Amino acid sequence: MTAHPKSKVGNVDPAVEAELVRLPTMPIVDLRNRYRELFRAESPKAFGPDLLRRSIAHRIQERAYGGLSREHQRLLEQLVKAARAKPNGKLELPRRIKPGSELVRIWNGHTYHVVVMQGGFAYEGRTYKSLSEIASEITGTKWNGPRFFGLRRSSGEVTEVATHVS
Repeated sequence: MTAHPKSKVGNVDPAVEAELVRLPTMPIVDLRNRYRELFRAESPKAFGPDLLRRSIAHRIQERAYGGLSREHQRLLEQLVKAARAKPNGKLELPRRIKPGSELVRIWNGHTYHVVVMQGGFAYEGRTYKSLSEIASEITGTKWNGPRFFGLRRSSGEVTEVATHVS
């Protein structure tokens, strides 16, 4: 995971560290007050001292050193949405293909090579924003690009895919 842009990796704030050190000895009344200050809400009644300390410590560090990046927030939101849709289902992270990877697809007897780039995909000397554009160009019909290149099954599940990184 990458650090949030506001992150001060390597720079430790003594005031933050001092407050974290005090948390284990704080009475529950003080923990609930500190929770209220930090979250601007009452702490859940089910939160005992341990969970209060953990929540408070997380929020203090998040404010001081930065939180999750937008990308990671979106990823967590996707996972929560998937978990709600299928409570007993298997959760899988969306596949991220690193720039420099090469996708190879054999279709109608021809082999097609696509190189993953930072801002899109390279195919036959042109840059495309999506794999679907390339799949449609190859087949002449509308296709889901990740599915065409074997990155997703027809049900939307992620599949293992062989990629070559140069």
